[in-house]
Amino acid sequence: MDDNVGMLAGEWDFDPAHTRIGFSARHAMVTSVRGAFNEVTGHLVVDPEDLSASSAHVVVQVASIDTRNSQRDAHLRSADFFDVDVWPTIEFTSTAIEEVEDSAYAVTGDLRIRDITRQVMIPVTLIGVHRDATGALRAGFEGSRRLNRRDFGLEWNVALDTGGVLVSERISLELEISAVKREDSAQ
Repeated sequence: MDDNVGMLAGEWDFDPAHTRIGFSARHAMVTSVRGAFNEVTGHLVVDPEDLSASSAHVVVQVASIDTRNSQRDAHLRSADFFDVDVWPTIEFTSTAIEEVEDSAYAVTGDLRIRDITRQVMIPVTLIGVHRDATGALRAGFEGSRRLNRRDFGLEWNVALDTGGVLVSERISLELEISAVKREDSAQ
């Protein structure tokens, strides 16, 4: 077992100021549009001796979507895409966590976008565990996964005169997570 893994035992909360849930998608078949959700909360429970007792729960406030273009962001919030007035959150709840190699995990769980829940596996890498300048124990994780947005009811698109579509079906999900250990949890 990696030395960092033992330090993970206990409960952790995402640090929203240092956590990023991002995405990218092809636009007009020629470029990528990148964005992120600016309001993300999450909680981890880690038992390195029995990962089946470990869990992860993530909540994304969809209205916080930010692609650096207010018109596009408004469209993504609309009923054409996320319909934030009806479904204000995206949620992920793990069902299994397994170590696939040192500091590399397969986190499987239920991802709910809009009214559709699908099981997905997200490969996650433990970057490190260290005490920060304030004395808090902090863990960093990164992961990525490609998803088909249509699997979650995100159907809107426009056909291009030159062939293809305005927005790709395949979306790259990008995770950069900084979690802070609850000091009163197991050491």
